[in-house]
Amino acid sequence: MKRVIKAAGLLFVLAAPLLFGGCESKTAQDAISPELMSLKVMPAANKGKGDMSMDTVAREYVALVLELGNHDKRYVDAFYGPAEWREQAQQSGASPAKIAQRGRALLAQLPRGEGADGSLEGLRLHYLKTQLGALVAHAESFTGETERSFAKEARELYDTLPPKQDFASFEPQLQELAELLPGDRPLSERVQAFRREFEIPSDKLQAVFTASIEECRLRTKQYISLPDNEHFALEYVSDKPWSGYNWYQGGSHSLIQVNSGLPITIDRAIDLGCHEGYPGHHTYNALLEQSLVQERGWVEYSVYPLFSPQSLIAEGSANYGIDLAFPGEEKNRFEREVLYPLAGLDPQRAQKYERVMALVDKLSFAGNEIARQYIDGEIPGAQVAPLFEKYTLMSPAKALQRKDFVDAYGAYVINYNWGKKLVADYVEQDTSSAEERWQRFTKLLSSPRLPSSLHW
Repeated sequence: MKRVIKAAGLLFVLAAPLLFGGCESKTAQDAISPELMSLKVMPAANKGKGDMSMDTVAREYVALVLELGNHDKRYVDAFYGPAEWREQAQQSGASPAKIAQRGRALLAQLPRGEGADGSLEGLRLHYLKTQLGALVAHAESFTGETERSFAKEARELYDTLPPKQDFASFEPQLQELAELLPGDRPLSERVQAFRREFEIPSDKLQAVFTASIEECRLRTKQYISLPDNEHFALEYVSDKPWSGYNWYQGGSHSLIQVNSGLPITIDRAIDLGCHEGYPGHHTYNALLEQSLVQERGWVEYSVYPLFSPQSLIAEGSANYGIDLAFPGEEKNRFEREVLYPLAGLDPQRAQKYERVMALVDKLSFAGNEIARQYIDGEIPGAQVAPLFEKYTLMSPAKALQRKDFVDAYGAYVINYNWGKKLVADYVEQDTSSAEERWQRFTKLLSSPRLPSSLHW
């Protein structure tokens, strides 16, 4: 996962309706914090704008994110703005309802119109509107006055609507896996037993991950100009619910943690190296900080609210970055030639393992459908873990853990696979070479694009 950036296996949330009306007894300006109202408000530059400059709204947006973090410790995934801003937010006694009210007031203060012309200013306006809308929805979810809906969470928190899928569409992958791994035991048990044969021994983890991350970085730097001072620290931890996490520290520095307490299979080394590091979360945060915070002074990018449209871009680009850095057979080749020997595994068995894992990966969308049906009340809780075992081939323990994941974080799961597809569609549109794809990928990571503005 990630803390100040994003990572593997994140979390979910309850959403609420996106309400834009103000409280009848208060005007929009009444709902703005006194601290903000003491600032000088820039005059509107042209007709159709609200009462505040985007810079002023951005500063208040950061304050609202930090204050909502008082009520949900998961919410602020990253913050590298002034320490006094966090301290001020921690002293705030604003309720989620009050925060939602102030968020709606801010939305009313933003310019009325926006052009889908792809300009950075237009993208910034859209970003503030969409992120504020998600903040209002998350704050409203604490009232307990709305029903959960998978589609509503996806739309209001992540700015997208993933497709529904029939479980029957996953039968071809399940059938091929059954043929690859014959036996009498349930298919999920056969897959888990097969995967255990490709676990990296604990005493080999450091060598394998060092080689993986360095290769990910080398490939990324061939196409992306990273800040001169960018660096990361690699740390091994245990007793965590995730396999890897990037904690972005600001100043182009990340702490990447690998959970050595969980079994890690050989294919996860490059996945985590790319997802958490290059060209994933570390790269994404470093480029946003450099391009938008340092060069433009756009303070809204100094904070990262977990339950927001930005998470779909962060998770989707981090997962797509694996395929971008290691296209075609290059990932499998590097694993066989470098990582298998480092891990003490037999590279002669790699081909079958690669095929099995490719099929398992295609089943991830079944997890989205299970989460949707559960959240929408179409299936009872008792059926959720067995369905995860059957259609995503998780172990019983992992399936129960995933149910808890859905209980806590709801539709967040879409950000990994559906997010990857949306990013892939954007990057690969009208491109015919690796150079062109990397250019579009870099453009995405350095700009305020969200799911609904990807193709502006």
